[in-house]
Order: sequence, then C-alpha cells, then structure tokens
Amino acid sequence: MEICLKSKEEIGYMREAGRILAACHREISRMIQPGVTPLAIDAFVEEYLARHGATPEQKGYRGFPFAICSSVNDTVCHGFPTDTPLKEGDVVTIDMVVNKDGWLADSGWSYGVGAIGKPLQKLLLRTEQALYEGITQAQAGNTIGDIGYVLEKAAKRGRYGIVKPLVGHGIGKRIHEPPEVPNFGRRGEGIRLAEGMVITIEPIFTLGSTGAVLWNDDGWSIQTADGSCGVQFEHTIAITKEGPVILTE
Repeated sequence: MEICLKSKEEIGYMREAGRILAACHREISRMIQPGVTPLAIDAFVEEYLARHGATPEQKGYRGFPFAICSSVNDTVCHGFPTDTPLKEGDVVTIDMVVNKDGWLADSGWSYGVGAIGKPLQKLLLRTEQALYEGITQAQAGNTIGDIGYVLEKAAKRGRYGIVKPLVGHGIGKRIHEPPEVPNFGRRGEGIRLAEGMVITIEPIFTLGSTGAVLWNDDGWSIQTADGSCGVQFEHTIAITKEGPVILTE
C-alpha cells in the first residue's frame, strides 16, 4: 500500500475530526476519578460523538466491540472497557479513533486516577514530553528515524522500557495506513517525510526497563511481561510546509 498524501482540504476534514476528539478527551479528563468504570467512559464517548455528528471508528474494526480502548496499569494497549471501577493510584489510557464524514483522527491519552505515586507521575510527564519532542521532528525532509531517535532517547533518559511492537502509523480514511512510525530509530534512516503526509506519533513507555509485552487471550489487549505499568500519549500530525500541525489538540 502506497503512502497517501493529503491535500490541504483533506487535512482540514481530518482537523475537524481531531477537534471533536480533543474536546471529547477534555471531557474524559474530568470524568477520571476513583469509582468511575471504563464502561461508563465508553458509553459517554459513544453518546458524545453521536451528538457531534461523528462515530467511533474502531468499534467493529476487525471485530473490536467498543468505542474506546481502555488500558489500565499493566495493560498498555487495546484494553477492553470493563465494569471494574478505577481505583486511587491507577493509571488508565483512553485511546480512540474518531470518524467525521469519512475522515479520521486518532489520539490516546493516559490519566492518573486520584493521587498516584511519584514514579507514575514522572512516567506520565516524561512520556508526554517525549511525544512533543517527537513532534518537533515531524518536518518535511526529515525521516521516520529522526522521530524514533528522539523518542528512544527520551525513554533512555528515564530508564523506561519502550513497547517496540506497537508503533505509530499513517492515517486518513483508514485507521492504519503506511508508513509505520516506530518509537525508536536512528537519525536519517527510514522513509522521508513529505508535505501532505498525516501520521500518528504515540510513544508507549513502561516503568519496567525492557518494555516486553504479552498478548492476552482476548486477541486484543496487551500487557507488560513484568507487570509494570505503561502509559501512552498520541497525537495525529499533519506534515506541512510550515512544520508539523497537531490535528488532535
């Protein structure tokens, strides 16, 4: 599959999907507290998107049954929302893809539940910082490896693990388009970024230093092999002449 470059008009459509997604995440951030269930968040997201003329793209994608992925503590990605209430000290990642008039935007965000310990506070802060460091490299003429290099460097600074099997990706009318955007790499290597590309950048770091993960029996959710907590921060980014444009902020 070839990389699909988007026109300014098409990026504008994706920006509208991103605005809805970002506004939904703001509402979710106010919901996150001890006692709230991920299933309640899932129901809220489905209703919120419907009110704004959008739909949750991952619901039904390859059989995925929910509007959001909800990944708690050592589940780092693709977790199913459950009716188990969130507890003080948990960390939860809410990841969603919004479809607005056929164009998509993708953003996952990790939230601390109530008061969390200092190691988790630092992991959240430094993973989010790594995302924005990666975005600075999303310039026409740079390479995918330039992004991965700064993400990997950020993980090494904090002595965090990188979940290497999970990567960012192109996006447009489909959730996953080329190119893949790994959270590690070498400067100058990989596909060269060009104006009109739209990608996700999504570092997933773990408190455990290996970043090794296991797939669960449900075929979707992914957990750390060592039981340590993991977090993810993700934006959808357009590559433009003027530099990277965050579509989900």
